[in-house]
Amino acid sequence: MDKQHESVWAHSIPWKEQLQIIKRLFSFAKPFRWYFYFSIIFAAAVSVINILLPRIIQRFMDKYLALGKANETIIWFFAGLYFCGMLFKAITQFAQTYLYSMGAEYMLEDTRRILFKKLHTLGMRYFDQVPSGSILSRLTNDTMAFQTFWQLFSSLIVATFAMLSAFVAMFLTDKVIALWLLVFLPFLGVTIWYYQKYSSKVYRQMREKLSVLNNKLAESITGITVIQDFRQERRINHEFEDVNGEYYQTRKAMIRVNSLLLSPIVHLFYALGTVVVLGIFGVHGLHSYVAAGVVYAFVTYLENFYNPLSEVMEYFSDFQDGIVAGSRVLRIMDDQTLAPTQNENASAQLEFGKIEFRHVSFSYDGKHQILKDVSFVAHPGETVALVGQTGSGKTSIINVLMRFYEFGTGEVLIDDRDIRDFPLEELRAKIGLVLQEPYMFYGTIKSNIRMFNQNISDAQVKKAAQFVNADRFIEALPDRYDAQVIERGASYSSGQKQLIAFARTVATDPKILILDEATSNIDTETEKMIQEGLEKMERGRTTIAIAHRLSTIQNADQILVLNQGQIIERGTNNELLRQHGMYYDMIKKQNAAH
Repeated sequence: MDKQHESVWAHSIPWKEQLQIIKRLFSFAKPFRWYFYFSIIFAAAVSVINILLPRIIQRFMDKYLALGKANETIIWFFAGLYFCGMLFKAITQFAQTYLYSMGAEYMLEDTRRILFKKLHTLGMRYFDQVPSGSILSRLTNDTMAFQTFWQLFSSLIVATFAMLSAFVAMFLTDKVIALWLLVFLPFLGVTIWYYQKYSSKVYRQMREKLSVLNNKLAESITGITVIQDFRQERRINHEFEDVNGEYYQTRKAMIRVNSLLLSPIVHLFYALGTVVVLGIFGVHGLHSYVAAGVVYAFVTYLENFYNPLSEVMEYFSDFQDGIVAGSRVLRIMDDQTLAPTQNENASAQLEFGKIEFRHVSFSYDGKHQILKDVSFVAHPGETVALVGQTGSGKTSIINVLMRFYEFGTGEVLIDDRDIRDFPLEELRAKIGLVLQEPYMFYGTIKSNIRMFNQNISDAQVKKAAQFVNADRFIEALPDRYDAQVIERGASYSSGQKQLIAFARTVATDPKILILDEATSNIDTETEKMIQEGLEKMERGRTTIAIAHRLSTIQNADQILVLNQGQIIERGTNNELLRQHGMYYDMIKKQNAAH
């Protein structure tokens, strides 16, 4: 791959950055710290038991078995003592594992909640730039990686206590052999350093490929109708195979590095340590007596020293995975593409619905102006229509008015007050938006009209549906308002979904109504109902309508014709026709098309 186009995720994460990520991830665990504190206490208790258990066997072997003093009573005493020790160890290990796992689970659930909440504070620009599959991957797969990521720290805590206690026990048993075993630690440290450096790069690539894979899946499932309609199955399959193949290759690289540098290395050092222990004891045995119990205890302590380390190394791969996943999640947490904010102590109330743009300019990327010096006034109860070619700035005016994006220069006023003086909750409650393609949520018609707002009664739902003529088709359904709505409302026509969207908007009784080409995808069968519903909705409300069918806005109080972000014509339908300008040409073209 060309280095110029190589992804940022292809590089390994430096130690300093990893430590910063770990520090920040620990902040997510802070509310549940007592689970982890008690888990550490139980881990320390387990390490103490691990010291005492070999001592029990050592004493039995050296003081009784080797000297022929063992009788039935002694045997049962030591067997019972060892059994009680093992039983206590099992209970302690359960408590340690349970408390730590529950703390990690609570942290995972809380992290997802925080991340989901953060996503809803991000501005529309973020969702324009980041694929939905990538966001989904971070919210599900990346946060799930935290669970195994935290298991490393559990293993690390246990291993730390176990290794320290095992080394102390070995040192008290034989200082020389214990110190000889420290020779292997630098080599083990180098192995861990190399694994961290190489594996973090592999895991970054793997996470990136998984995001691309999820994005491809989400895109294919969402667009399955178009794919089948244009017979694109083979192309989509090939693209998926390519992405899946790339992900498979990163998984293979991960397996190779884990297979070489994890358990096999630890087992090798354990084997070498055992050779050193038995060799030194063997040499001692040539010149003096070596108690069998001491050899047993020492080998057991050596096993206690390396076994937890082996488990730590097993989880080290998950640690690298968690570091990469954590860095991706923190990128969302740190993202400053926030939704526009209102003025401090904003408390204005929207009463009349007057809208005014004064010399407003707007850009999506801060470089290319989309709206240029736009000015107009919509008085309470008036209908202002926005017309123009694709890309002329119609939707951008709506985005600015809805506070989806922050505008640049100029002023946007509602009831002669800065739009930033109104709380967002007030704007959302008093401004109703009907999109070109209304989104239907899984549930019932009733829940989609009230939008899960239980303050809207069933009577208000029915009244809203009747108001926009949606009740005509709803009453004909077997379950009426309790009729099921599947994903995206696939079982209903475009016109029916639009009528439900109208009812959804009317149910909140907004002062300002915004229609974003709300009649462009309507079938002729329901067009009359749509027009009647629109006329009712617009009465007594200030309406801003983006018009695709120019015939639907001929009665508008004012029509604004936009071209390349500027208003080039304005007036009523008849006034614009007399000008023989751009609006006149658009009318002629639409009439000719029909």
